[in-house]
Amino acid sequence: DGGPGGEKAADVGRRVDRVITEVRAAEGDVLIFAHGHVLRVLAARWLGESPETGRHYLLQTAALCVLGYEHADPVIRRWNQPATA
Repeated sequence: DGGPGGEKAADVGRRVDRVITEVRAAEGDVLIFAHGHVLRVLAARWLGESPETGRHYLLQTAALCVLGYEHADPVIRRWNQPATA
């Protein structure tokens, strides 16, 4: 779970689920900026995994990630791509 006195993974998961609902209802591409912990949980929930699974997704500062679909299945198209000048 989260750090001492911090938000629990399940709580982050619920917040992220609301974001995913909005993203899936949107037309076109959506850009999201957030802290790494939230983005790791977002990726896990995007794939239908538990919020706790996000701890297994390494994510560097300022990295690019792209979530999308392969046919109707949610996928990670890019993960942890370094920013370039």
